[in-house]
This record gives sequence, structure tokens and C-alpha cells, in this order.
Amino acid sequence: MAYNLLKGKKGLIFGALNDKSIAWKTALRAYEEGAQLVLTNTPVAIRMGEINQLAEICNAPVIPADATNVDDLEHLVRKSMEHFGGKFDFLLHSIGMSPNVRKGIPYDDINYDYYLKTLDISALSFHKIIQVCRKLDSINEWGSIVALSYVAAQRTLFGYNDMADAKAILESIARSFGYIYGREKRIRINTISQSPTLTTAGSGVKGMDSLIDFTERMSPLGNADADDCADYCITLFSDLTRKVTMQNLFHDGGFSSMGMSEKAMNQYDKSFRECP
Repeated sequence: MAYNLLKGKKGLIFGALNDKSIAWKTALRAYEEGAQLVLTNTPVAIRMGEINQLAEICNAPVIPADATNVDDLEHLVRKSMEHFGGKFDFLLHSIGMSPNVRKGIPYDDINYDYYLKTLDISALSFHKIIQVCRKLDSINEWGSIVALSYVAAQRTLFGYNDMADAKAILESIARSFGYIYGREKRIRINTISQSPTLTTAGSGVKGMDSLIDFTERMSPLGNADADDCADYCITLFSDLTRKVTMQNLFHDGGFSSMGMSEKAMNQYDKSFRECP
């Protein structure tokens, strides 16, 4: 059901690859709520993915950009403003990739060149995007910037590797720039700490299926899926959250506040009895 929460608003969405992507789901929901959109991803992701299908549904242009390249970002933002006929109102950063994770390299034997790529793609790109938007004065007052994070920024989860470091930096960027952009333009910046989600990127994390089962058992409301996350993003883009900024907002069914659930305890007891 649509509520016209974004009627008259315009937004830029990074990271839609296919219909498993949270960015894809968010773009659909934003369009349903009345928003005009520009979609972007890297040229290779556009070739390999299905973003042009999403663009047709949402009546949105696709503008290629490498989010780690400032020149690309400046071109993207300028072209977006041309398309919209002025400034826009919201932005979603749904970008993350670790070569160390993809290649199965453990955290205690990390490849540092890959590590720097992880940080650049997954975290520093957020800083670059915000800095370019501020430089070009591209976002309307009371606009909203959202990035997707994960609880591994605060807690150690086996297999998440250097992506945990990237998410911690991502959340810090939201706080630091949230102060600056909020003071100057009343623009709010938040991160969403989402449940583990079977996106194309998420499926590359070691033990993802086991992690999803564990968090489902631990969370009193169960895991939040990609559609749930899209709904939450819409609320943060809307005027209903005008005074929410510099926050890392847990959207994980309660997992982040749990110690041990009954379901998890029962599973542990069962395993303990089977393997004395």
C-alpha cells in the first residue's frame, strides 16, 4: 500500500543490481510513494546486472558512475540535477564489496591492497558522495541521506572480515558529516544496521546461510528482509523523520539487543547432547 510519503520528492539511488538488491527494492518503494528517481551503479555492474529493467519500471534514467571516483560523482550529480531540473531530496548509499571476502582471505592474513579497496568502495565512497553533493549544493534543505550498515561494525561476527572495519568507518562518516550538513542545510544523515540479507553481495560472506538461521533464532521479530528494509528507508526519506540524524538505526528484528534467545538455547542444548 502506498501513502504518497515521497510525493514531489526526488532521489538518487546507488547500488541497485538485481531484484535481490535492497537498493532495487527501495527504488520500487520510492517510486510507488511518488518519488522521481535517478539510478546509478558502476559501468560493469550495469552491464552484468538488470538495472535497466528497474529503470523502465520507475521511469528513471541510469547514469553510470564509479562511486570511488570523484570526477564520476561530480558528473553524476550534475546530470541528476539536470534531469530533475534542480536539487534533489534524498540519497541512498547501498554499496559494499571486499576483495578479501570474495577471495576467502582471512582477517588475520589480510591482503592490504585489497583491504584499501574494501574501505574505498564500502566506506570512503560515502564520504566522497556526500562531499560532492555538498560542494555542488545538490540536496534540498531537510533532505535525507541514508547508507546501509551492519551490526559487525560493533560486534565481531566470524567471516565478515574487513567489511566490519568498513561499516564502522561508514557509521562514523554519517555522524561527522551529519553534524556539518545538518548545521548548514538541515540535511540529515543516518545509517541502517540491517539484518543479514541474501543480496548478491551478502551471499559472498562465508557461512551466510548459517548466520541467517542464527539471527532468525535470536531475533524476537525474526530477520528483516530486503522489502522490510526498503520500507524503513522510505520513512527516513520522508518528512516524518525530519529530526532524526547522525544515528545508526538497528533494523534487525531486535537481534542487536539480544544475548541468548530460547530458540538459540534449545538449538545449543540439542547440539550439546548430540556431541558430548
